[in-house]
Amino acid sequence: MSKENATGNREDAAIYSEIEESCDVTADKSCSSLCPFMTVHDKLKHALHCCFFLFIIGLMEYLTLGKPNVVDSSYLRPWEKYGVFFTCVLYGLRFVTLLPLPQATFNFVGMIFYNTFPGKVVLRSSPLLSPLICVRVVTRGDYPQLVKDNVARNMKTCLDTGLENFYIEVVSDQPLNLPCNPRIRELVVPEEYNTSSGAMYKARALQYCLEEKNNMLSDNDWIVHLDEETLLTPNCLRGILNFALDGKYDIGQGLITYANEEIVNWFTTLADGFRVADDMGKLQFQFKMFHKPLFSFIGSYVVTQYGTEKAVSFDNGADGSIAEDCFFAIKAFSEGYFFNFIEGEMWEKSPFTLKDLVQQRKRWLQGILLVVHSKALPWKCKILLTLSCYAWVTIPLAVSNIILVPLYPLPSFLVLDSLMSFVGAVNIYMFIFGALKSFNLKRYGVFKYFLCLIGSVAVIPVNALLEITAVMWGYFGRKHVFYIVRKGTTPTEDVV
Repeated sequence: MSKENATGNREDAAIYSEIEESCDVTADKSCSSLCPFMTVHDKLKHALHCCFFLFIIGLMEYLTLGKPNVVDSSYLRPWEKYGVFFTCVLYGLRFVTLLPLPQATFNFVGMIFYNTFPGKVVLRSSPLLSPLICVRVVTRGDYPQLVKDNVARNMKTCLDTGLENFYIEVVSDQPLNLPCNPRIRELVVPEEYNTSSGAMYKARALQYCLEEKNNMLSDNDWIVHLDEETLLTPNCLRGILNFALDGKYDIGQGLITYANEEIVNWFTTLADGFRVADDMGKLQFQFKMFHKPLFSFIGSYVVTQYGTEKAVSFDNGADGSIAEDCFFAIKAFSEGYFFNFIEGEMWEKSPFTLKDLVQQRKRWLQGILLVVHSKALPWKCKILLTLSCYAWVTIPLAVSNIILVPLYPLPSFLVLDSLMSFVGAVNIYMFIFGALKSFNLKRYGVFKYFLCLIGSVAVIPVNALLEITAVMWGYFGRKHVFYIVRKGTTPTEDVV
């Protein structure tokens, strides 16, 4: 080793030690980030949320059905007035708004019937009894300091929580020179490595870890998958331990929040409140009730048993390389593996720019479209995922009703109008709930906290335009491109 490298490693070790001493990620802080109303009991907070949710739905139903129309459309004869073809188009656009109905129903049930404001997760057994846990971080290596800092913080959180049988593994496309530590393993994916199916990007790196010569785990050990910016909390670690020690399910996933510590971009953070609600609603319901990834699956905060991951594999070709997480989940579903929701939250950052937000959504859409249309996955396992995907694809058509409905009124159908109102109310409330769940009243104060709630609604129109941009770009643009959003201040490259 050269003198320069030795000096660099000593400096990294010193930085690592300093970060370990200065980081103070406690259980109380983690719990407080979950609870905006700090002095109210968890069940009461959930009850207040349910009342507010039902009020928003009732208000939307009243505004839609309770007020007389300016134009009495029941006397219109649209076939004669607009012509047969255009009338069919208008009705088709109305019915497009019902594509999100299944996932809106799952979100409604999940957020009503499961406690959305749980407190501290309680360990059901000693951490000393846990199997080996590998905390695996996959990165391209563009942000080495970010990775080093987060490895240090995550290790301290693991140790403070009482976790003993674990190590952190960083899988990178380029060397990061992480500090020497028996609990840290750095694995660099060689440029010449190729999988049998031609898997690319993150899927390729994940498959490299499963190769026999690179693996250090037994079939009963567990892997916790993180992105390079993901931070563990004591709550999620206790939830993971409970999940692993329970041993009833093969794959788990939990809540990720985005409004913790420094907020880089307020707009994208407020927009990501929808994802927080989606985790607590649809994701929680599908896993707790059906134990299957009926609608969706995300690539971070994934907990799998090594034997399961090896059997399912990430070697799924180009179509399984853009949304490798979703492809893996549907494949595991089709092969009979079972899923569950894990208590406790992890922390991430929202995209730093609006461009990154659009690029991120574009990649997700393209990846899920490839999963939906993949012949390698059975249709019976992706019916609801397909509905969810095409509800996303048809957002531009659904939004067009804002203009077309008043310009071209049609005879109304009570059930159709009521269901459309329900879908709209659920989607609006999900942004509000994301702010309720993510922002801390004690941290921000009453005035700023309520500004956050107002902001969560104010971002909806602009967010809709960004989603439409992502949909149009993703659907008609070049596929099989993996865009990396900015996660630090000195990126070396943005697009693979």
